Amino acid sequence: MSTIRAQQDGWEARARIGLVVPHADVGPESEFQAIAPEDVFVHGSRVHFGAMRAGGEMDPKIPHDPVRAFVEPPHIDNAVELLAAAPLDAIALGFTSSAYVLGAAGEKDLFARLARVTRGLPLTGTTTAAVTGFTALGARRIALVNPPWFDDRLSGLGADYFTEQGFEVVHHGPCGLPSNQKLITPGALSEWIRTTVAGHRPDAVLVAGNGIRAVGVVDALEQELGFAVLTANQVLFWHALHLAGAAGAAHGITGYGRLFSAEPRGGAA
Repeated sequence: MSTIRAQQDGWEARARIGLVVPHADVGPESEFQAIAPEDVFVHGSRVHFGAMRAGGEMDPKIPHDPVRAFVEPPHIDNAVELLAAAPLDAIALGFTSSAYVLGAAGEKDLFARLARVTRGLPLTGTTTAAVTGFTALGARRIALVNPPWFDDRLSGLGADYFTEQGFEVVHHGPCGLPSNQKLITPGALSEWIRTTVAGHRPDAVLVAGNGIRAVGVVDALEQELGFAVLTANQVLFWHALHLAGAAGAAHGITGYGRLFSAEPRGGAA
């Protein structure tokens, strides 16, 4: 009889989430891993994003053409198809600005196109997940805190996206922080929300942009300010878990906002 006691090896998973990210961005994977229970695993795939350089460097304001190109065929289709070949439970697109540029109808067309290569795996994206999250929380008045590398026009397209979905956008704009992923701190982001956003009295705020460091302050801000705080990676992970049939894993997550105790209305889809 064997006396071997095996250590945890990562094979026994409650859920496996595929995540598509820009080629030079580590933020979405980092924040997913920070939130994830030990038996939920994240598997990434990368797509070239023309507005990022090696090391994650970007211009102070990203141009819109690379944002649109990120979701044009064939590269994102290939990334999704390769991920879907693995035994995953759901796939998440870790990119916000493309949905802003496409609009709700264009995003729906994108999902329909990608569905041809997912083997039937459920697929979500940041803005779709945010709409689902706001609805689950009963939030109608929302504020959007966009990354400093979004320009005013891109921020306005984001407001249009959520207005079209039936929400009242009481505030939106690029946050006044350094336009550099490595220079954004939890304290500085919290202060911006506290001083610039809270006075608009939203039901909930979305810190948009999957490359902005944000999930670590969700719980503290909710306790201090009283409204729900969603972030791009937090809400995307929450929705992906529900789509993966891992609601129990989502409900067991604490410290990252009231969202994880909420259930998508009408199911996760």
